[in-house]
Amino acid sequence: MLTRKIKLWDINAHITCRLCGGYLIDATTVTECLHTFCRSCLVKYLEENNTCPTCRIVIHQSHPLQYIGHDRTMQDIVYKLVPGLQEAEARNQREFYRKLGLEVPGDAKGEACSAKQHLDPHRDGETKADDSSNKEHLQGQPRGDPRCTSPVSICLECNSSKLRGLKRKWIRCSAQATVLHLKKFIAKKLNLSSFNELDILCNEEILGKDHTLKFVVVTRWRFKKAPLLLHYRPKMDLL
Repeated sequence: MLTRKIKLWDINAHITCRLCGGYLIDATTVTECLHTFCRSCLVKYLEENNTCPTCRIVIHQSHPLQYIGHDRTMQDIVYKLVPGLQEAEARNQREFYRKLGLEVPGDAKGEACSAKQHLDPHRDGETKADDSSNKEHLQGQPRGDPRCTSPVSICLECNSSKLRGLKRKWIRCSAQATVLHLKKFIAKKLNLSSFNELDILCNEEILGKDHTLKFVVVTRWRFKKAPLLLHYRPKMDLL
């Protein structure tokens, strides 16, 4: 059976970010049009725009960050096609946190271990063909590995008279938990009909539902020693 070899150059346009020109890192897709970018690039772009960088379709008039989502499948494909990229990214993350004098999150350590497990030292960076290894790679990091998560301490405060405060406002959860998880948690505790009735804010800025706590800490809380302070309130259109 003949197989056709495809050069990486021929598919670069499909696995690179239109905003930075590099290979996709933490691939994030716009749910409205399915165009994909690096998460950090897209979030930075959407802080001042509400349209897709590729097709210019309006994502959402006021809260475009709530209509993007992590694309694990695309990221796994990129790591699979580009030898050494996953390991290099994990190394860059560790160096970034160390330069800031912060503890390296467990998920960054876990990515380095996962990358090493998928590389065969005798094949110059090519991935192994072992089925179990590939399966674990496609799922991301090994499930149940405590290094894949890093706990974050959070204080959830209510800043609206229309909602009551939580009896236990201090919680601790994984850095990979998202703002959406917090919304569901608060809605359940307050017996709300839907978590979509809530906004969660950090430093008076509304957070997108797909933002991870790791992202919030690094971008909004990086130099503060205190637990992450988040406020919740009814959505603006319900006030």
